[in-house]
Amino acid sequence: MQIGVVSLFPEMVSTIAEFGVVGRALSRELISLDIENPRDHTDDVHRTVDDRPYGGGPGMVMKYAPLAGALQVSRQRVPEGSPVICLSPQGAVFDQAVAERYAALPGMILLAGRYEGIDERLIESQVDEEISLGDFVLSGGEIAAMAVIDAVVRLLPGVLGDDESAKQDSFAEGLLDCPHYTRPEVVGEMTVPEILLSGDHANIARWRYKQALGRTQLRRPDLLEKLDLDDEQRMLLDEFLKEQKR
Repeated sequence: MQIGVVSLFPEMVSTIAEFGVVGRALSRELISLDIENPRDHTDDVHRTVDDRPYGGGPGMVMKYAPLAGALQVSRQRVPEGSPVICLSPQGAVFDQAVAERYAALPGMILLAGRYEGIDERLIESQVDEEISLGDFVLSGGEIAAMAVIDAVVRLLPGVLGDDESAKQDSFAEGLLDCPHYTRPEVVGEMTVPEILLSGDHANIARWRYKQALGRTQLRRPDLLEKLDLDDEQRMLLDEFLKEQKR
């Protein structure tokens, strides 16, 4: 997968290539990451990328031309069919389903805004999609772009040591993940659930799925409302809730 990023702070974004899953994906050449700075597409000595907003008001607005120039170069580095995605508070909320959709793409370009926003004419003419991490404001789109890259790259075949890991993540089936335990078996007065020590893999899988359903009901009931639970899932959820009352 070929990923482009347009950012005023390329050094900030490039740090994602030095660690963890994304770093390993790059070293294995499973992805490429190219970052283009809009300041390199200005024509004045100060490399100006922003200006005062028409109509007045606080803050500055990112100019059309530098961003358009950076996007033009980025498009030459990614395959045809790679969308331009702007990180914006006005965008639809980014979630696991969107990450899976992006992971099926040949490439993508992430546009990280700054200041009060981006000239709307750039959004209308150059951007295919706007997404947001949630209902809060960041100083710029770089952190959001890095989050999107990490979420997408870990879904690509061969990136994780075990491809089943991504399938069992939180939100992979619209549910939160089940609780996890490791050695030692006893911490203070807290012990590992006996079923996880049983060696009965079918019952362990059933327990884990029941915990995922129950945890989602307790912590994110809005996620369950989006799912059409079948009879077995409802039975597991009811079993979990009864166990919580004991």
